[in-house]
Amino acid sequence: MNTFILWHNPRCGKSRQALEILRGKGIEPKIRLYLQDPPDTEEIKMLLKKLGLSAREITRTKESVFNTLIDPEDTTENRWITILTQHPILIERPILITEQAAVIGRPPENVLKLLPTSKQRP
Repeated sequence: MNTFILWHNPRCGKSRQALEILRGKGIEPKIRLYLQDPPDTEEIKMLLKKLGLSAREITRTKESVFNTLIDPEDTTENRWITILTQHPILIERPILITEQAAVIGRPPENVLKLLPTSKQRP
């Protein structure tokens, strides 16, 4: 049985929609309110590996704090990860995580990619 963890921001409409989709499929994920319980460096690295993305690719560049913290032309991956741990508001949301993989729920229907497919019986 897969364990599902949803990095969730209840104030975000897309995050609420993703949670609704999961619940509609009978999945009650463990909710991680990542703004109140920010991930550490190792968690971000694990997440990036599961997503197959760089820290830059999971960053919310439209947040007002983005331009004051990051110079995209002069920021290393490790520095980017550190900034995400210190300012979790910059982490794209929602993110659904399993033991094997992760997916960003944008659009919210992306979370369906991690759900087990039902096998038809003959």
